[in-house]
Amino acid sequence: MTPSDLVLTPAGVRFMGRLLPCTIGTGGLSGDKREGDGATPVGIHRIAGMLYRPDRLRRPAPWAEPIGPQDLWSDDASHSSYNHHIRAPYGFSHEKLRRADPLYDLVLITDWNWPDAIPGKGSAIFIHQWRRPGYPTEGCLAFSRSDLHWLAGRVQIGTRVIVPGLAAA
Repeated sequence: MTPSDLVLTPAGVRFMGRLLPCTIGTGGLSGDKREGDGATPVGIHRIAGMLYRPDRLRRPAPWAEPIGPQDLWSDDASHSSYNHHIRAPYGFSHEKLRRADPLYDLVLITDWNWPDAIPGKGSAIFIHQWRRPGYPTEGCLAFSRSDLHWLAGRVQIGTRVIVPGLAAA
């Protein structure tokens, strides 16, 4: 592990000499992630992209991509676009990336089950803003708005996100 890795610990995520409070999935940690289980997958993941709402904030990094009204993320394991960024119209199960609440104003995409998705192994494992401290996600890692923005200014494509196994976390 290096200081430039995001490492989940029982007290939060360690990154660049800081410890940032975060929340994980309502299903805890899982070494056998499944679609809809609410668990955060253990393993070594990497940052694969960044999305942001240009109507709500400035571009957080030169490589960040804007979220528009038609942007979605497929969570339909029966479709070939499963666990990929797609655009409306899309007649299969999906998440809207442009939400009324601020949770997805800034999203770091991880490479969990991406780009070659295995149907049913879980989708949309993001790093995003939390609802409030301690409130779990559906499997993502979530941070306060200020900590998320601090992270976004420092991570790169390929930054490792280390989620230790059940005994370590």
